[in-house]
Order: sequence, then structure tokens, then C-alpha cells
Amino acid sequence: MMNRMIVANLVHRPIRSAISIVAIALEVTLILLIVGLSLGILNDVKQRQAGMGADVIVLPSGSSVISGVSGAPFSIKIGDVLSKLPHVVAVAPVVMQFSSAGAVEIIYGIDLKSFERLGGPFRYVAGGPFRGPNDVLIDDLIAKSQHLKVGDNIELLNHNFRIAGIVEHGRGARKFLPMNTLQDLVGAQGKASAFYLKLDDPNNADAVVKEIKSTPGMENYNVHSMRDYLSLMTPSNYPGLSSFIDVVIAISVIIGFIVIFQAMYTAVMERTREIGILKSIGASKFYIVNVILRETVLLAIAGIVAGISFSLVARVGILHRLPLLRVVVTGGWILKATMIAILGAILGALYPAYKAAQKDPIDALAYE
Repeated sequence: MMNRMIVANLVHRPIRSAISIVAIALEVTLILLIVGLSLGILNDVKQRQAGMGADVIVLPSGSSVISGVSGAPFSIKIGDVLSKLPHVVAVAPVVMQFSSAGAVEIIYGIDLKSFERLGGPFRYVAGGPFRGPNDVLIDDLIAKSQHLKVGDNIELLNHNFRIAGIVEHGRGARKFLPMNTLQDLVGAQGKASAFYLKLDDPNNADAVVKEIKSTPGMENYNVHSMRDYLSLMTPSNYPGLSSFIDVVIAISVIIGFIVIFQAMYTAVMERTREIGILKSIGASKFYIVNVILRETVLLAIAGIVAGISFSLVARVGILHRLPLLRVVVTGGWILKATMIAILGAILGALYPAYKAAQKDPIDALAYE
């Protein structure tokens, strides 16, 4: 009986109910898409690092897990020392340059031969390897998103380069220059940003890490097995990312709280006589509060379903229109968004429910 009355009340006020549902759907969508984009970008970086095929990474001391922001402080000759260590079968120095021209990205300068010894030869979708110092390789997602083809010219670091080849994505960066070219452009001749090591057996990674750190002059290097390095790529280790997610969630909760508060408070005022009738026939304060909160939860559930559906549709649309972006909508975050939306809605309805329960039945029946 109570549930039928609750549904009837919501149907009787379709505009207000629809606005409440849309507001909660917006709250859920905001959480899932913003968090999903953040996690998607992070996961994309992890997958591309894993796709390089290295077992150990050597970074300069004091560097963060965000590779490419530390310049090129290593001497390229360090690679000779690393190549002589036990279990090391390949060493690939990489020059990384951060660029924010047009889009935020990290460009790799590579020695093609040593780089391909890590994870095998590039798989070319079109074109082929570098033929000169002014050639660039790009991955297929960049080519698709920017409608580029082999032979086109693109500008990188204020210089024009010819696209020599388009490769399958997932090998560290999305754009690759000859290492000597990038060294000259950034003034880092004979320098590298990182060294990637391929071992005879990945299980020897920890032993090699220990060996490098015990080598004179390398004690302070930031050395990780790729397994450990990838495990560090979490929101808490990226400056500001966890705080950004917390702010998004807080804004979403505030949106839901304000809309539900306004909707339920107005509904209580409009239903003063109805509440008076219920109390005059014996309805308790708990019964009145229960009715208001049930209406709120029903609105929240409808909004949550709408928000999840819209987020999943938006994820497909984003991937289709912007192939470089990834949106990760996980079951864990769907559950978190659901709990956050329900909690925000209940908090928004508490005062209106309390207000309704405190109404005097005589005054409520006399209300015009």
C-alpha cells in the first residue's frame, strides 16, 4: 500500500520527479566519466609501458613514475655498463621529451635497432622505418584521430618531420624520432632519459635491480623491475590525481544533495494537508519519515540507472570520436557511484522528512 502511494506521488508530479532523476543521473555520470577518463589515461600509459617488452627500467635519481618529465640527465655510455651485467641481453636508451604543443604528450627518441630488441620489431600498418633524421614514426591511433598518412608532414618541437611509418599502438609512446635528432633538438647530445633492459629471464629482474644499485656510481639511480614500476602507476602516485577525483566526487554529491533537498522540501510543503490526514488517522512520525525517504531512494535508483546507462553510451561515443581517450567504467566505481548518489540523496531528504514528521495534524488539516 505504501509503495503504491509513493509511486502515485511521484507520478503526480512528473516534472519535479524528472528533474530530480536527471540531477542524480548527472551526479552519477559526472563521477563515472571523470574518474573513468582519469583511470583510462593512467591505464593507457601502463599498457604502453608494459608493451615495450622490457624487464627492468633505469631512471635518474629523484624521478617520479611519470616518465619523461625529468629531461635527459643520463650519459648514453651508461648503457655500456648495463649491457655487461649478468642476465642482461639488451639495453635500449630512450630520450623522452614532454610536449604540450597542441596536445600533452611525451615524444620518444629511440635507436630503432636497440629499441626493437626489447619487444620485437615494430608492426607497420603503413610505411616503414626511419630513412633520415627528419623522419617520424607515429602509432595508428594518432594517425586515425588526426587523419594522417605516410608522407604527410607534422610539426614537433617547432620542426617539421615527415611521417615515415605508422605502427601499431602500445609501444611506449605515440610518436618516435631518431634518438640523435631528438638529442640535438633538446640540447642533450650523448644523453638519455631512461634505459630499458631486456633480460634472459624476467624472473631475474629483482637480482638485476640489486646488482645495478650495488654498482659504484649507480647507487642512487631509480631502478625498478617493470612489474614493480607498473604497480606504482596508481592515482595516489600521480601528483594531484587523487585530489582531483575527490573534488569531482564532492561536487557531484553537492549537486545531488541540493536538488533532492529542494525537491523533497517543496514536496513536503505542497503535501501539508496530505500529511495531516495521515497523522490524523494514526500515522506515526516514523511512518511519515519512511514515506519521504522511500520516495527519495526511488528517485535515486531511477537516476542511478539513467546515469550508468548514459555513462556507458558516452564511453562508446568518446572512443569512437576520440580514439586516443580511454574511459574505464569498472564495477567497483559503479558501486561507489551508486552508494555516493544514494547517500547524497538521503542526506538531502533528511531535513524535509524531519519537517514533515513534526507537523501538527490539526494545523496541517487547516492549511490552505
